[in-house]
Amino acid sequence: MAATVTAWHAEHARFRRLLELLDREVAKFHLDEHPDYELMRDIVHYLRKFSDQFHHPREDVAFSRLAERDPAMRLPVARLQQEHRVIAAAGEALLARLDDVAAEVVVERTAVEAAAATYLVYYRHHIATEENEVLPRAAELLDQRDWAAVSVAGPVPVDPLSRTDVETRYAELKRRLAS
Repeated sequence: MAATVTAWHAEHARFRRLLELLDREVAKFHLDEHPDYELMRDIVHYLRKFSDQFHHPREDVAFSRLAERDPAMRLPVARLQQEHRVIAAAGEALLARLDDVAAEVVVERTAVEAAAATYLVYYRHHIATEENEVLPRAAELLDQRDWAAVSVAGPVPVDPLSRTDVETRYAELKRRLAS
């Protein structure tokens, strides 16, 4: 139990750092600078790959069990589970805009900005809600059976940024996080 919650805290901290990097690149629009679109793509791709495929499905299991144990958590849990879907859709929309830029398709800056803003706002709010409201309650109420169910909810997560042989795509991202 404690190990899972601790791992999620660490993952959330990494996600916040990645969102900050993304936000800095988006801010360059307003400074008449050129954002690093490749870095932006790598951030969103990583979050889509790791977070949406491994992190969120495990949270969904834990949070569903939490809602069963504490009826007062039903609405916050339902919102978080909805946000998992919204974040995935917003990430896909942003990634599509960034892929268009990479393919040299003419894309209005406002389209990229709006997609990024939606993604950033939802993701940051989501992490804050989990950290401040839901994870403390889950740590308090869920038992070993619940955490065992979480541990088998989907494939074993392998964080591509924590590997020593990091994928080429994520090498710069890992370097930026380390600095």
